[in-house]
Amino acid sequence: MLGLTKSTPQKPGNSPISKPGFLRRLAATLYDILLLIGLLFVATALLLPFNGGQAFTAQQFFFPLYLLLVSFFFYAWFWTHGGQTLGLRAWKIKVLTLDMRPISWEQALFRFAAAIISWSFCGLGILWILIDKDQCSWHDHLSKTAIFFDGHDK
Repeated sequence: MLGLTKSTPQKPGNSPISKPGFLRRLAATLYDILLLIGLLFVATALLLPFNGGQAFTAQQFFFPLYLLLVSFFFYAWFWTHGGQTLGLRAWKIKVLTLDMRPISWEQALFRFAAAIISWSFCGLGILWILIDKDQCSWHDHLSKTAIFFDGHDK
């Protein structure tokens, strides 16, 4: 069975930090997806009156772009304000730069776009965590960010 946490050194002379295991990261992702779905329902409901209460059609290309923008701001706001979405907080993990600092909006945009790529290749960018020596996904590597354990298992 895959472990929930594994330790890696932070810097020589400092106390070790933990990287969350694959299952913990996956659980946080699933939690956030459920929250995001609810948010997208609300975002759609707010936009429906401007479309005469009708469903959006394939010709209305702005609608998927609007939902993508809402999704980006959901993740980016949390990542840049404490490093934790609600799912990450529930599973006690954090998104930070490689030197353990909060990420910037630019890094958040790059991480979000790279995460879409990671998931688009049948999740291979996510499964990469299982074989990567630093337990990083493609979007961790591409955005120069990482996920760190922010607590202790009891």
